[in-house]
Amino acid sequence: WLNDPRGKDGKGHQVFKFSPEGKVLLTLGKAGVAGEGPDTFNQPSDVAVAPNGDIFVADGHDEDSNARIVKFSKDGKFMKTWGKRGKGPGEFDTPHGLAFDSRGRLFVADRGNNRIQVFDQEGRFLEQHKPWSRPSGIYIDQNEKMAVADSESNNQVNPGFKRGIRVGSAKDGKVTAFIPDTEPDPEKVVTSNAEGVAADAEGNVYGAEVGPRALKRYVK
Repeated sequence: WLNDPRGKDGKGHQVFKFSPEGKVLLTLGKAGVAGEGPDTFNQPSDVAVAPNGDIFVADGHDEDSNARIVKFSKDGKFMKTWGKRGKGPGEFDTPHGLAFDSRGRLFVADRGNNRIQVFDQEGRFLEQHKPWSRPSGIYIDQNEKMAVADSESNNQVNPGFKRGIRVGSAKDGKVTAFIPDTEPDPEKVVTSNAEGVAADAEGNVYGAEVGPRALKRYVK
C-alpha cells in the first residue's frame, strides 16, 4: 500500500494497492482532486488493512485539509467515515499514522493533538494515550509491542517532550523505552527524527526520516 498525500501535475490525494511485482491492483481517491466525499481525499497520510481486508485511511495532513478516518471494504467500496477537526474524543488534528493491535482495535496517531486515539472498527472511541508525545507513525507487533515515532517535538512544538522513538505496550499504553533523536540541535530544524517506524522479528527498530531523507536501524 502507498498513500500519496500531495503531488504535482495532476497527482496526489490518492491511495494505491500494489502487487509484489509492482502492479497497481486498487486505487482509492481521484488524482489531483481534493475533497471530503466518499471517493475523494484531502492529503491522505496513512493506510491500514484490518484482518478481514477492510481498508482504513487517515485522511488529512495539514490544518487546511481533512481530519477524518475513512473505511472501505477490501474491494474499495466506501463504507463509512468518522472524525472532524478538533481536540475532543473522535476528533483529529492531522491523523498521521494508523496501526491495528491483535484485538483489531485501530490506533490513530493524532499528531496535532499530541496523542494516540484508539477506536473499534466502527469508529467508536475507546481510549487515548498521551505519554507517546507527538506521534507521526505507529507500529504494533503480534505481541502488542508498540513503537511510536515523534519527528517534531522540541521546546516550541510540544514542550516537555523530546523527539525520538518510544517503545512500550499497546495493551496498557505505557512507554518502557526511548530511542532519542540523533539530531544534535532539534530546535533548529522542523523535523528530524523518524515519521515512519517498524520493527523486525528480532526486535530491531527501523525509523524512516522525512527531513533527513534517511532510514536508520536501531539494534535491540
